[in-house]
Amino acid sequence: MSSSYRWVIVGAGALMTCVALGTMFSLAIFQVPIAADTGWSHAGIAAAMTLNFLVMGLGAFAWGAAGDRFGVRIVVVIGALLLGLALVLASRAASLLQFQLTYGILVGLAASAFFAPMIAATTAWFEKGRSLAVSLVSAGMGVAPMTVSPFARYLISTYDWRFAMLLIGIMAWVLLIPAALLVKRAPDPSEETGENGQMAEQSLPLGRIFRSPQFLVLGATFFACCAAHSGPIFHMVSYATICGVGPMAAVSIYSVEGLAGLGGRLFYGTLADGLGVKPVLIAGLLVQAIALATYLRVSELGQFYALAVVFGSAYGGVMPLYAVLAREYFGPRVIGTVFGAASMLSSIGMAAGPLIGGWIFDSFGNYSWLFIGSSMVGLGAAAIALAFPPMQRLRLQAA
Repeated sequence: MSSSYRWVIVGAGALMTCVALGTMFSLAIFQVPIAADTGWSHAGIAAAMTLNFLVMGLGAFAWGAAGDRFGVRIVVVIGALLLGLALVLASRAASLLQFQLTYGILVGLAASAFFAPMIAATTAWFEKGRSLAVSLVSAGMGVAPMTVSPFARYLISTYDWRFAMLLIGIMAWVLLIPAALLVKRAPDPSEETGENGQMAEQSLPLGRIFRSPQFLVLGATFFACCAAHSGPIFHMVSYATICGVGPMAAVSIYSVEGLAGLGGRLFYGTLADGLGVKPVLIAGLLVQAIALATYLRVSELGQFYALAVVFGSAYGGVMPLYAVLAREYFGPRVIGTVFGAASMLSSIGMAAGPLIGGWIFDSFGNYSWLFIGSSMVGLGAAAIALAFPPMQRLRLQAA
């Protein structure tokens, strides 16, 4: 497909993932001002983020399936309307329960309407350079901490948290609705216009897809990858502080990881287009596992920065590659459903890491076992990825 409109899809997707995921993760910026103003517990406010992850997992599968059935445009338009509404309602919440329901559930449900559907839509627009295109859409997630979070901090400092959240909700409508209306369905690839190939993909049962070795390896690798890095990412600032790094400098380590993740998406995506997705994914998972183990040996700020570049680029770089694998194994007709299901498994892995890391610190008084365990899980992810079948489209077996 040579249509230049595919780059409009990439730009719209990057903007939508940036705004949607940025607003969700900005809860870390709102937590202290909300607690100071309302008296709600930090744990109760943070519980909204746990709900975000859980709802995002289910939402990714549901929205992905809806995108396959009804088209991605209607999905992201609904997501845009819902995200703005959720933030507006959360800014008016009179109780902690109301806040958890609006921010925790509605924001999570709305945010999940963008990532998997737009990644799926992008894979359909590209035959060449697909890995890089998907990485560019995913890069919106890396830009979010450098845009939405500082803007939220400015609004809170200038006004208050309620006005800040209200304005961000309104701006979500202003930015996301026009971007969502730009989304169009990709033309069918010429290689899949034949009657037999089209019939095979249309009639391939989802039950067979989800039982196939391709999906089982994909879902297990995605889950283990996210379970490996989520705990260390969440507890990195705390770990650096324990090692003697100052609080503000410790926060900057997290920022370096995010910036490195942005570069890693572009680097690994370009490599995957040239060398193939599977070997690049396995290499990235191995780099991630080694970096996690290396955190046991760092203690100075410069060492943290250097390792953050390696770790951030690795976990950021491999994330978009799962969608490319799903597209190559299962084709464009069910990519939203398949990648949504895989994203649901990854969200479970993401939700588990911070909880397990907190339990480890409470039990042992340090994070050593977190990094050891995470590195082992990361090696397990690379080992699972070795089991990926040859890159051949799954098709309906002849009767």
